[in-house]
Amino acid sequence: MKPLAIMGGLLLLIVFAVFTITCTGKAPSANSVPASIQTTSAPTSLSPSATPGNLPLRTLRDVPLTGGATRFDYQSLDANTARLYIAHLGDGMMTVFDISKDTVLGDVKDLPRVHGVLAVPELHRVYASATGTNELAVIDDNTLQIIARVPAGDYPDGVAYASKANKIYVSDLHGKTDTVIDAKTNQVVTTIALGGGAGNTQYDSVSEHIFVTVHGQNEMAEIDPNKDQVIARYPLPGCSGSHGLNIDSEHALAFVACEENAKLAVFDLDAKKMTAIHSVGADPDVLAFDKAFGRLYVSAESGIISIFDERGKGLVKIGEGFFAANAHSVAVDQRTHRVYFPLQNVGGKPVLRIALPSDKQL
Repeated sequence: MKPLAIMGGLLLLIVFAVFTITCTGKAPSANSVPASIQTTSAPTSLSPSATPGNLPLRTLRDVPLTGGATRFDYQSLDANTARLYIAHLGDGMMTVFDISKDTVLGDVKDLPRVHGVLAVPELHRVYASATGTNELAVIDDNTLQIIARVPAGDYPDGVAYASKANKIYVSDLHGKTDTVIDAKTNQVVTTIALGGGAGNTQYDSVSEHIFVTVHGQNEMAEIDPNKDQVIARYPLPGCSGSHGLNIDSEHALAFVACEENAKLAVFDLDAKKMTAIHSVGADPDVLAFDKAFGRLYVSAESGIISIFDERGKGLVKIGEGFFAANAHSVAVDQRTHRVYFPLQNVGGKPVLRIALPSDKQL
């Protein structure tokens, strides 16, 4: 039996190598990720109720949304007004949803191919990147009227607000820059060259700096809003197609979704280095973080949701499985812990699926 076992093992290795080369165009490399970086390729430390395909999520309801069965994108939740702002990319509008009543309040239209949305309660503004016209729309959150349209590079996507500097930063995927906009005047201040396509852009409230993922370079750039310059670039080894970004400022951690190789990178903002990389669902996109629970949700184009809990300065995967088709956008309510997934086609109609953690006492 031993010769047969050896032959079987060799055959498995050959199949794995052929599969890897076919899918990636590259031979497997043992040196793509430094040994000092933690890697995981499957769920670890799973509780009995959170095995793959059995997510620790309980669906409460599906609420019908306006518009057609077309693609959604980013969301932004304003706890002060109990509003969830949802980019309905395929319909060129932003849906305003009341999370206290589970009803649609209205739609802000004329936002061609809207991608990023960001509510800034202290300014009573909502910002939306309209990729179809390469603009950032500035919306009054009282009237829901567009009060300004600002040129925002080539293919504007993610949006962040640097509160102390009072500036808006918009990542421009094709322009390979971040566009900087004065939040008071709604005028472009400058553009910051990144050397690669800009993924998502986020603000760290502790350092008061802007961080942006950079496509092609597989790195994360740090921007000082006082200088509007890139002050550091950090490599993300083993992360291909760095795109989605979320920051836990309290614990000095950044999480990066690697859309081209289904990975999630963990970056220590204190140590200024990547410390771990985990496997997630194919084509990961939007990330959401529940601060009180220390829980990270990773949504993916494939419909697979990966859920991690913070443990110290790292993550432990507690569940992973198929949730719904095109479940690539996720938002979380920090007060109720409800999790929101806009789904473009459920029975031919768009819905907002609302879920709760099933492994927590609420």
